[in-house]
Amino acid sequence: MNDFDAHQMSWNSNEELAERMIPHIGALHRDRGVVTSIHGQRLMGLSTTGIIEAHEKASQLGHSDLALDETLAVLEKIRELSPHTASIDVARLVSERPADAELEGYLREQLAEVLNGSEPAPERDVVLYGFGRIGRLLARILISHAGGGTGLRLRAIVVRKGADNDIAKRASLLARDSVHGPFEGSVTVDEEKNQIIANGVRVQVIYANDPASIDYTAFGIDNAIVVDNTGRWRDEEGLSQHLQSTGVSRVLLTAPGKGAIKNIVHGINDSSITEDDSIVSAASCTTNAITPVLAAIDEAYGIVQGHVETVHSFTNDQNLIDNFHKGDRRGRSAVLNMVITETGAAKAVSKALPQLEGKLTGSAIRVPTPDVSLAVLHLTLERPADRDQANDYLRRVSLHSKLRQQIDYVESAEIVSTDFVGSHRAGIVDGLATIANDKTMILYVWYDNEYGYSRQVIRVLERMAGTHPVVLPHRRDVRLEG
Repeated sequence: MNDFDAHQMSWNSNEELAERMIPHIGALHRDRGVVTSIHGQRLMGLSTTGIIEAHEKASQLGHSDLALDETLAVLEKIRELSPHTASIDVARLVSERPADAELEGYLREQLAEVLNGSEPAPERDVVLYGFGRIGRLLARILISHAGGGTGLRLRAIVVRKGADNDIAKRASLLARDSVHGPFEGSVTVDEEKNQIIANGVRVQVIYANDPASIDYTAFGIDNAIVVDNTGRWRDEEGLSQHLQSTGVSRVLLTAPGKGAIKNIVHGINDSSITEDDSIVSAASCTTNAITPVLAAIDEAYGIVQGHVETVHSFTNDQNLIDNFHKGDRRGRSAVLNMVITETGAAKAVSKALPQLEGKLTGSAIRVPTPDVSLAVLHLTLERPADRDQANDYLRRVSLHSKLRQQIDYVESAEIVSTDFVGSHRAGIVDGLATIANDKTMILYVWYDNEYGYSRQVIRVLERMAGTHPVVLPHRRDVRLEG
């Protein structure tokens, strides 16, 4: 047999194994609310080639080789055990299993929290107030999570009616996205009931101009969390209007909050959310991207001071062509110019990491790309840093630590911004760009300022609703080595 035939046989064998995984992945999510992943990459919805690719990537960046037959065996056994709602990293279960451990006994020990009478997560109604870039991505994520029948339930969107065929246009924008591609599934409309139907999920479209006068209970919605995506109100007085509507209990703002509103970066200070916090902010995309990385560096080296330069994709508040704009410089064409603008992200970090109060400055440049941004962190440290040591530490943080959902790490001389469209992580450290010279460190952190941020918003929503799944195996603390 020549090399070509051997490789083809190997591929066919892997394809068969991946095909056999798909029913188990789907049933665990649909019937048990269990999300499976390979080192943080979700398996749900992947094709056979996507599953194979996830396994191939597992051998990169220090992962041990992961055989598809091992993954299949673990998935089959997990399905037999019928756990309740959880996020389970199959790759870590495989790699951390002792050589002499019997599979079922080992899995029963690792998954004990979600076996033996555990209860599924409670359901909670969610309303999206505003249906722009972030609102539609949140809708996509919530709809994709709906199969398990537990957790967050998207019930309605609230918008101002823009045209007679408004609902058809809203549905079309949900189904088609120039940056993030087509919606995975079907999107139709029920014009008589004013509903968008996406993969069987009926989403009520409510037309309103006043956030304080909506009776959500008339649509069967109660105790809802309203996610305000408009950015129109950012203080407690403005956002509390939502709480005056019938059927609303809490509000989440997808922009930096002002005054006493807690600005939450999931993974950093989400544990500070209490039942008494009726209004919470998910901070900004940039704050979510840089805060976890800064937290990891501060823990390992100590940060004396720093400057954050954000190279940010243009946003909808800029003009496509030169025209009047109340903001400085933003009237000039977003697609033709780099535009210097302000950012409060550096100062906002201290709301999640108080130890960095007064230590960071920030500035921003808007550039002619529609999505994915880059933050350059120029830091002065308390303790000297070595480039390889720092990169190894950040790589391990991205793989094993409690910040694994927030931080990713890459090493590629060919990677560019569009390669990060759709990233689930808040920020991705570009290891090849790292500079470390004694007590000076410069880090380059990519982030999908739309989708990566939306994932963080969902995590905050889950924390507010008490539906955030148990993550297994448990993540561990990662320390600087050397």
